[in-house]
Amino acid sequence: MDTTVGMGPLAIVGGRVVPIEGTPFSDGAILIEGGTIRALGRDVRVPDGAERVDATGKVVLPGLVDAHTHLGVHEEGEGWAGQDTNEMTDPVTAHVRALDAINPADLGFQDAVAGGVLTVNVNPGSGNPIGGQTVAVRCTGQTVDEMVLRSPSGMKSALGENPKRVFGDRKEFPSTRLGTAAVIRDAFVKAANYLAKHEHANDEPVERDLRWEALGMVLRREIPWRQHCHRADDIATAMRLADEFGYRLVIDHGTEAALLADRIAERGVPVLIGPLLTSRSKVELRNRSLANPGRLAAAGVELGIITDHPVVPIQLLHVQAALAVREGLDPAAALRAVTLTPARVIGVDDRLGSLEPGKAATLCVWSGDPLDVRSRVEAAWIDGRPVLLGGGTTTAPM
Repeated sequence: MDTTVGMGPLAIVGGRVVPIEGTPFSDGAILIEGGTIRALGRDVRVPDGAERVDATGKVVLPGLVDAHTHLGVHEEGEGWAGQDTNEMTDPVTAHVRALDAINPADLGFQDAVAGGVLTVNVNPGSGNPIGGQTVAVRCTGQTVDEMVLRSPSGMKSALGENPKRVFGDRKEFPSTRLGTAAVIRDAFVKAANYLAKHEHANDEPVERDLRWEALGMVLRREIPWRQHCHRADDIATAMRLADEFGYRLVIDHGTEAALLADRIAERGVPVLIGPLLTSRSKVELRNRSLANPGRLAAAGVELGIITDHPVVPIQLLHVQAALAVREGLDPAAALRAVTLTPARVIGVDDRLGSLEPGKAATLCVWSGDPLDVRSRVEAAWIDGRPVLLGGGTTTAPM
């Protein structure tokens, strides 16, 4: 397949197009110009002089989106030198940013593109009750600054075993679940007091505190609260805290979320479930099941699927979705869970996650059904630029 095109008009013709929003169609065209989708459908006229990519017999899909990864901050093959996931020297590190630790040369970014994952959200780790700011990035670029789509895109927080273990092993606060919840409450109270002080400063100088400024974005609902939690009781605590402080909650992992699916759906809280291809390595994972995504979707929960890369390699995102379909998840819901829903959670669904006129031309041509584990990505574009050549060779960073 020839994908060596410039930035002039490009038409992907033939093939089966799955736009996510809208009805799939075959034997039509997607017209791309200036990095943007201009038109798509069976009646689209391809202008003279446009480059053509023949996708006959293939499937065209938006670039996959993984809303929970540690790409670039937990580098592969680098050991401790590439491990910048957690700043675990304090329970509250709301002011640290994953953006400042991402190495675009991490091999995982090449794997992501090869697996059709063209957009990711990079999170700090789960060792702290409040771990820091997340960032949404494209999966190619020479510097992280040119990769950024939205920064910050959320605030990472953790409940459950991880912070309890990290600080408990040191005999420091918090060493229990109740202590972790107390840390989060205390931080939000301080952030609210800080915002109130600034609001009533009457032009008097007020000393800045980057921690409370960052949490202020959560309290003002400018960014979502990305709550790491597995067990049902921790998920209930997450919802309790969100009710107390009024922020936008996203449940990350949600291993036992199916046990509370009706309550989660009623509140409209998204669940980003995963990783799904790991062992039950700790107590809070004992109810992990590939059937859980289907149970959540059937209850009306807004569902995304995540790898937590490098816990599950990023290129296996579509494999997780495929196996969830095997265990009962509706195929359309599975594709939405790795495209439009995660794009919405990280705040980039106005540009990504579906194939629509006016959205970025960030898309892939697959050899077959993306929910068939035998299918491969044969070509990919980010903002209209080719990032994967025929035969599965990634291009140089843009």
